[in-house]
Amino acid sequence: MSESPIIVPFLLAVGMSFTSVRLLSPLPTRFVGTENYERILGDPDFIQALGNNSRFALLVVPLQTGLALLVNQPISGVKIFKLIYFMPLTMALTAAATIWKLLYVPDTGLINGLLGWLTAGTVQPNWLRDQNVALLAVMLVGIWQSAGFQMVIFLAGLQEIPAELYEASAIDGAGKWRQFRYITLPGLRNTLIFIITVNTVFAFRLFDTVYIMTKGGPLGSTSTMLLEMFTVGFNQLQIGRGSAVAVIFFLFVLVINLVQRFWLRQEGERP
Repeated sequence: MSESPIIVPFLLAVGMSFTSVRLLSPLPTRFVGTENYERILGDPDFIQALGNNSRFALLVVPLQTGLALLVNQPISGVKIFKLIYFMPLTMALTAAATIWKLLYVPDTGLINGLLGWLTAGTVQPNWLRDQNVALLAVMLVGIWQSAGFQMVIFLAGLQEIPAELYEASAIDGAGKWRQFRYITLPGLRNTLIFIITVNTVFAFRLFDTVYIMTKGGPLGSTSTMLLEMFTVGFNQLQIGRGSAVAVIFFLFVLVINLVQRFWLRQEGERP
């Protein structure tokens, strides 16, 4: 019973994805088979949105993972770094996106002000209206916003690694790199897989930040799968096609979770 709030809407979406149902349309709904899926998979806008999601995941996920590992290093000021690192997690996505949108304003924004001061005014990008840098601007917000979540998970994983292993390896002459390679990384295997999986799912469900900052522009350079679903389903009122996008998105998430289950299965357990 607890799963019905998820299963029932999904089944309804699957059913509507094979129909021509529209919002506020006097035309009768008819069965169209796989036509919606064929149009979606052949739509350049959807392909571009899928590519944006993929680029976001390929760049943001490794960077977030690498940054999270830094919080356990014995560097000067690491406690202040942890505090700054965690603070964005307490802020709502909509509020964070609104603040960053103001920071990115070309003439009066703080970011271009700092860049102008550092480069004597030679570097002044129009962050959210230049298709060459707009996705990068969104990526920076994504990294900043969710970094604290990875930090908490990694710290929990690092605390599970026995300190005796590091002490024994130090006695045997192992340096920091060998300790990291043969103790830290194996000890964080499950944590790394969990973080990478969650970050990848988050990358494909990116919506709030893009909708507030760019609406998918310029020229679709920041469009995402969920934004495409919203645009097709509610702006264009084509609920059938929007449902097809939702089903495709679900399949992506399902594949990612199946891969996670395959990697995390215990030795001797059947896939």
